[in-house]
Order: sequence, then C-alpha cells, then structure tokens
Amino acid sequence: MSHRQLRLGAFMRPISIHTGAWRYPGAIPDANFNFPVIRRMAQKLEAGKFDAFFMADHLAVLNMPVNALKRSHTVTSFEPFTLLSALAGATERLGLIATGSTTFDAPYHVARRFASLDHISGGRAGWNIVTTSNPDAALNFGLDDHMEHDERYRRAREFYDVVTGLWDSFADDAFVRDVEQGLYFDPARMHVLDHKGKYLSVRGPLNIARPVQGWPVIVQAGASEAGKQLAAETAEAVFTGGGSLKDAQALYADIKGRMAKVGRDRDHMKILPGAFVVVGETDDEAKEKRARLDALVHYDSAIASLSVWLGVDASGFDPDAPLPELPKTNASQSGQERLVTLARRENLTVRQLAARVGGYGGLAFVGTPKTIADGMEEWLTTEASDGFNVMFPYLPEGLDDFVDKVVPELQRRGIFRREYEGATLRENLGLPRPKNRFFER
Repeated sequence: MSHRQLRLGAFMRPISIHTGAWRYPGAIPDANFNFPVIRRMAQKLEAGKFDAFFMADHLAVLNMPVNALKRSHTVTSFEPFTLLSALAGATERLGLIATGSTTFDAPYHVARRFASLDHISGGRAGWNIVTTSNPDAALNFGLDDHMEHDERYRRAREFYDVVTGLWDSFADDAFVRDVEQGLYFDPARMHVLDHKGKYLSVRGPLNIARPVQGWPVIVQAGASEAGKQLAAETAEAVFTGGGSLKDAQALYADIKGRMAKVGRDRDHMKILPGAFVVVGETDDEAKEKRARLDALVHYDSAIASLSVWLGVDASGFDPDAPLPELPKTNASQSGQERLVTLARRENLTVRQLAARVGGYGGLAFVGTPKTIADGMEEWLTTEASDGFNVMFPYLPEGLDDFVDKVVPELQRRGIFRREYEGATLRENLGLPRPKNRFFER
C-alpha cells in the first residue's frame, strides 16, 4: 500500500456549489433544503469511506442582485449545527465539519456548540474557522460596517485561543460521578479561563465536559497572507482553492513551511483543495456533462457570482473585454487574486470568466474514473495536496458516480482506505488528540 493516503472530504455547502446543479436533468431541485435527501447522501458518503461531510455556511443571503439571487439554490439552507446533529444520528464514522464565524459569533457559543456536536457524534466534529467575507453579514448583526480584512484575522487568532481554552475547562477525568460520596466532579480538575484580550473578554469555564476528541478538528480556508499564517498556527486541515498543480505545490510548501517555524509537525495538518469532479464512461462524455451543466447558468447569475468573488461590482464591465484593473478588496483577497491570475493566464473576457465562475471556476477533474484517479494521485504524490474536498456537480447522480466508480479505483491503487481507521475524525485523519493545556504537560 502507498505510504501517502488520500483524505477525502465532501464539500456540500450543504449541496453542490455549482449554480446550475438544481436544474440538471435528474437532479433533485430542492436537495439543499430536503433533510431525507441530505441524510441519504451522508450515508452514501460514509459507505464510500469519506473522511467528512463539510458544510459551509452563510450568515446572510449572498450579496448579489436579486435578479441573480433568484436563480440560486443556495439562497436557503439549514443552520449547520442543527443539520449536523441530525446527521450524527444517521451515520457512525463520517466526520461532521461546520463553519463557525469568528467575526459574528461569540466564542462561548462556538465552543459550546462544537463540544456538544462532538459528544453527540462520538468524536466526529470539526470547526471550520472563517472570518466571514460577505459584508452584508455585518448588517444582520447590528453593525453598519464590515471589519477590515486583516483585523478580522487578528480577532480570529484570539477567538481560537479562547475557544480552545474553553474546551480545556475540565480535565478528562474531572467527572468522577461518585454516587456513594455524592461527588459529581472534582473542582480541582476544573479551570476558569478568565480571558481578557484586545477583542474578547470571556470568564468561563465552559458548562460542558471536554470534547471526545479533546478538541474538534480545526479547519481553516483562507489563503491570503493573514489566512496562511492563521492556518500554520492553528489549522489541522486547510481547505484551499485549487488552481494549477504548480501553484498548489507552492502553497503546500508555503503553509507546511510556516508550520515548522511555529514548532508544529507538518504531518499534523492535511491540505485539501476543493475539487469539482464530473465522472463519465469516457472523457468526452464527462466533458459533455460539464458543458451541459455550465450551459444552465444564466449570465445574470454568472456576473453576480464574479462580483462576489472579485469583491467589486462587475456588472458594469464590458462583457467582451478583458478584466480591467481592480481595487484591493475587503472581501476574500485570495479569491480575487486567483481569478485575476486565471483571467490573465487564459486571456479570458469578462463574459468568459463569469461563465467559468458562475458555474464553478476552480480545480476540476472531468473524465473517466481512471482519468480522475490519475489526477488525484499526481496531486497526492507530488505534494500538491493531502487529499481533496470533493464538490459534486449535481445530486444525487454526481455523488453516486464518485462513490461507486472513482472510490473503487482509488482503493485499487492503494491510495485510499477500504475501512475507517477509527471511530473519531481525528483517528481517521491521522491527527493526534491535543493535550489539555491546563491539566497535561
């Protein structure tokens, strides 16, 4: 068996990221808000031995014109903790990763919710730390302006320290539950955090036992300078944006290299680019499926999606001209840079770039199971990634095709598991259980 093993998450958002997914023939149009459908998909992922169900979240409807928004199947979706807690009861080994904002939530809430999910699922929770790039989210939380980009990351770093400190409120052996003596827990094994920092003031302790995994797995998705540094210091899995193989190798080396500088083992982080996967009996059939899917994206939706990613209103740009020079954005800086690079490299017009982004403009594997496995194996063995967050083009067929056809090919090559390694997400990802900073040395 190959030494390096693929890690596979399913980026469900909670369903396909592609704008045309709900319109594809045979797709389930309301899958994004249909619990029986989502439950069945989670169970299929578990049958395929996926590491995790990865659920992104939005704290506002997408900041795009209503003429574009009305075409989006992601305008409505479940609140992550409610959905993942329900899925915990419908699965046994599949990891459950939810987004939790460090800008618009309180660390005590985040710590308590993730600790609860970890206990309910038997140790399968993961926290995707996001600073929230959608400026409209600020308006839903009593704020007039969105916090500046690098400031959001400085707050996120302190937020992480508080949440993990709250998870360490109780030693693993604090709850003695001595019925004879009438002693439920040992007060000497409880720590009061009493945090007072630049952004946050939290007394603690957390009113829940330490999570099964010690801490839920820490996931991060930013690729800006501030994002990469936060990842190097805190993350155990990083969801990156893909790009070319060469760019991915450089990003992989960059983030892993930063880990060493802060005293972390590079194997204690898995880098997982998002990968859009379309499976066909032949490469040409897969390409035809992709073309049919992309054709279902309306231009109103495409240009609005481009505006979101660029952090700039692109509706006034000449559709048939190259992308103009852009101002620096307070939204996702790495997202803007990635698209500008793509447009320049392939000499795309605004219309062509919008069409690419409006469907899905990132890394894609489109072809037969062998073609897809070849691509994934190359990324794994050349240290461009440790695996992928797989994005399915439409549901349920796209997911079924991957599990039924691509997974067996990856297993045959010895680069993907046939059985889960353990019961917890940490065990399956090959990550250590963190020590309690207050009670273990």
